[in-house]
Amino acid sequence: MSDVKVEKTPIERYDPAAIEAKWQNRWAADQLYRTPPIDPAKPKYYVLDFYPYPSGDGLSVGHCRNYVPTDVVARYYRMRGYNVLHPMGWDAFGLPTENAAIKTKTNPAVLTRRYSANYKRQMNMLGLSYDWDREITSSEPDYYHWTQWIFLRLYHSWYDRRVDKARPIHELEAELAEYGTSRLDLPLTEPQVTAEEWRQATPLQRQEILRRFRLAYRSEAVVNWDPVDKTVLANEEVLPDGTAWRSGAKVERKVLKQWFFRITAYADRLDRDLDTVDWPAKIVTMQRNWIGRSRGAEVVFHTEAGDPIIVFTTRPDTLWGATFMVLSPEHPLVAKLTTDAQREQVEAYIAQARNRPTTTAVAEEKEKTGVWTGSYAINPVNGVRIPIWIADYVLMGYGTGAIMAVPAHDERDFAFAITYGLPIIPVIARPDQAARSLVRAGAVTDDTAAALQAAGFTVTPQDNGDLLVELTADRAAEYAALIQPRLRSGWTEVAGSGWLFIFPDEVIALESIAADERITARLREGTGNPHLPTAMAYLHSIAAYRDLVYHVEYGVPIHSGPINGVPADQAVERAISYLEQQGIGKGRTNYKMRDWLISRQRYWGTPIPIIHREDGLEIALDDQDLPLTLPNVESYEPTATGESPLALIDEWVNVTLPDGSRGRRETDTMGTFACSSWYFLRFADNHNDQALASPEALNYWLPVDMYVGGAEHAVMHLLYARFWTKVLYDLGVVNFFEPFTRLRNQGLILAPPREVNGEIVIEKMSKSKGNVITPDEVVAEHGADALRGYEAFISDFELSVPWSTDGVPGVKRWLDRVWRIVLFPTAERGQTNAVMNERQLRRVTHQTIQRVENDILNFKFNTMVAALMEFTNTLYRARDAGLAGTPAWQEAIETLLLLMAPITPHISEELWARLGKPYSIHQQRWPVADPAVAAEEEVEIVVQVNGKVRGKLTVPVDLDEAQLRELALNNERVQQFINSKPIQNVIVVPRRLVNIVVGA
Repeated sequence: MSDVKVEKTPIERYDPAAIEAKWQNRWAADQLYRTPPIDPAKPKYYVLDFYPYPSGDGLSVGHCRNYVPTDVVARYYRMRGYNVLHPMGWDAFGLPTENAAIKTKTNPAVLTRRYSANYKRQMNMLGLSYDWDREITSSEPDYYHWTQWIFLRLYHSWYDRRVDKARPIHELEAELAEYGTSRLDLPLTEPQVTAEEWRQATPLQRQEILRRFRLAYRSEAVVNWDPVDKTVLANEEVLPDGTAWRSGAKVERKVLKQWFFRITAYADRLDRDLDTVDWPAKIVTMQRNWIGRSRGAEVVFHTEAGDPIIVFTTRPDTLWGATFMVLSPEHPLVAKLTTDAQREQVEAYIAQARNRPTTTAVAEEKEKTGVWTGSYAINPVNGVRIPIWIADYVLMGYGTGAIMAVPAHDERDFAFAITYGLPIIPVIARPDQAARSLVRAGAVTDDTAAALQAAGFTVTPQDNGDLLVELTADRAAEYAALIQPRLRSGWTEVAGSGWLFIFPDEVIALESIAADERITARLREGTGNPHLPTAMAYLHSIAAYRDLVYHVEYGVPIHSGPINGVPADQAVERAISYLEQQGIGKGRTNYKMRDWLISRQRYWGTPIPIIHREDGLEIALDDQDLPLTLPNVESYEPTATGESPLALIDEWVNVTLPDGSRGRRETDTMGTFACSSWYFLRFADNHNDQALASPEALNYWLPVDMYVGGAEHAVMHLLYARFWTKVLYDLGVVNFFEPFTRLRNQGLILAPPREVNGEIVIEKMSKSKGNVITPDEVVAEHGADALRGYEAFISDFELSVPWSTDGVPGVKRWLDRVWRIVLFPTAERGQTNAVMNERQLRRVTHQTIQRVENDILNFKFNTMVAALMEFTNTLYRARDAGLAGTPAWQEAIETLLLLMAPITPHISEELWARLGKPYSIHQQRWPVADPAVAAEEEVEIVVQVNGKVRGKLTVPVDLDEAQLRELALNNERVQQFINSKPIQNVIVVPRRLVNIVVGA
């Protein structure tokens, strides 16, 4: 090829400010990204971002981390010929806007419209290809009309476990009238209702019965109260440290009547159906852990007064080791169980517990506190009398609000029992059978160590003269028989397995509370400590035993009556069978997840379409009365009582019903997660005023093909949206049961590194720290395409990474080079020794198509940009080799622009137009790689000798095995390692390696 020797001439500079606004205006005027009509003959692709909550601060470059990649995906599929739905809207209800509105004495609707308009401006500035005709705002009545409609579907439905789906509530009413609850297989905690009781019930009594079944229901509950935002929080909104996720305030407990969605009815399906989606493994794990599926049993204990206390346990095999019970401070039996002697302590503890949040974080704290009620219960499997305590680590909203405590096999219960001196009885053998005995110096005869060693026990003399003996459970009795006659004074014990206390005159097994009392009495006398609480407390005080005194592993039951000796893997089910045979328990699958609390004591939320009559009856609005709109007020203040501000607006709250009776509207509003649990459905048909969306639109566009957003919503929004989708599926509204087929989570973009006291600090972007970088400032300096390119190039999509101030200029330099090579390929002096032919250029072109397409499909946007940069470098080398103007060159230039179009839409459109190509580049077909053209002509072959790499060969790709074998054997470097040794085998893996196996 001839050298390129062209004098430098002035060329037009790439000026993003001059072209980006131009094309944005043209695309908007042409409605280029308007969603095409439904066409069953064409494939569809629905790509969706988690719709944002618009704040007054606007977007940062961190927000763009998911908006740019989803835009790349949308543009790619449009060019692939798909009908693409790529909408945007606003999750507009929320506390920050409401708090700002209260502070500025403004209606939050005014602020929402202002904030969302700014977000929309910034998104357009970035060239994001949203169909703005699909825009929705969750705080507008035309949207929350259908949030209320879904609420009513939930209110008028119940979950029938026999068919594993939701059914209309009137079908339950019909069954109750004929059979009562006898056919419903209710948990033991649910009282039964006979058909006669249902038929004789008053309307108010029937309402209370149906409340136990409705998928939307109102109930008194201990709730998490945020004293700053003055509202109730769902458990998912309380952080592990007990603070509110938005305000940061320490969360308190309150007892209030609240609205819930019965998401627990769907727990099994929510867990099971995770197997059907393409989601990050960590999100699937987080959801499964939150759902917390477990198999166990409900067990009925009774107080000495005869009141039943039902507990759920995943370890019914340990029931024989239950030595006390613990109730939540809010348990309804606490007042009745508390004796006069204990009342002052109990009431003080309950008052203290009110200042703790109702989340599992409390239960997981290491320090446990509690107080005895003064009363006892009877363990149903052995008839033993056990004390009843209350403690704030038992939560009324989890399980039954009561637990049986088995301190020998639960770390939390063990710590509580040690703290309060409660009995600890082992009832599960250690899987390793490990046991230990500490023989005190002088307590035994001098021949004891020798006798133990002769019998095969491991004896380790201690510095103080004690003997530490290691043994196993099956030799505990043999050990006791050997050591007892040699005891001169005191006692010894076997801890960990076997569980024996060996005295000169008797051997006592630690097998029951009665045995514990006998042992403890002797230990008090022997130690001179009259306050020693239990035998296990004594063992725990000895350092040599501490790693053996309790264990949580499953094992063979001991000291457990009818299930003694049952294999470990059968013990739980055998215990459940025993409970059911005796009529004292029932097998059950339980879930850690609690029902979804949706009430918020705020103005700014979707009104709940319920009226409360003066007689206590709930009246659900009819569909034709929707939407129930928020009253239009200029401003308002939170109430001092904790009620919603709506409670103070008499003309809105007070209503007269058609029969002349009076009622009050529900003044709680729905939490914002209700609105975000179905918005993806509305995008399919957002102008429909007769339904949330037409069946035709739902069936065509849904489910969402690609959903992108932050992992922080794993157990809130994502779980709630799946729940609502399943309900609507059961009711025949949608024909799919999972809303999001594929999910991807973007990593955070952190603030640029900074030096503090000689150390490099990387932190989140925060307005308070003054380190937020906005897309406005970046676009103003470098252009939207450079920002988009850097957002993709910065790192792997799912990784968090600090922003680099050098990154965007680097991408801008690449775009400058693209501009010059496309428009002015021969205007610059190139390299004089470049060598490339058209075949080689075409190969790189088609390989790049393969790479870019694969990277888009796999969310590898950083390597996608890298591939485009490398392709640009290839074009410069091709130019220098004299290929400018050839057919291969034209193909390569057009391919470069088509591949760049999804990530850098403005410069691609501009250059495409300047090449005289038809408008718009974004409506062109995506280039298709020809595998034959992309195939390499040569391949590198690794040559091994006895499995170790000894050389490499570059050979034609179509070289046959015999030729490869010959080349490898004749390679000079390889010959050095063969060194005349006999060749036993030659293994050829085509296009990869040759392994020569030689003898000694």
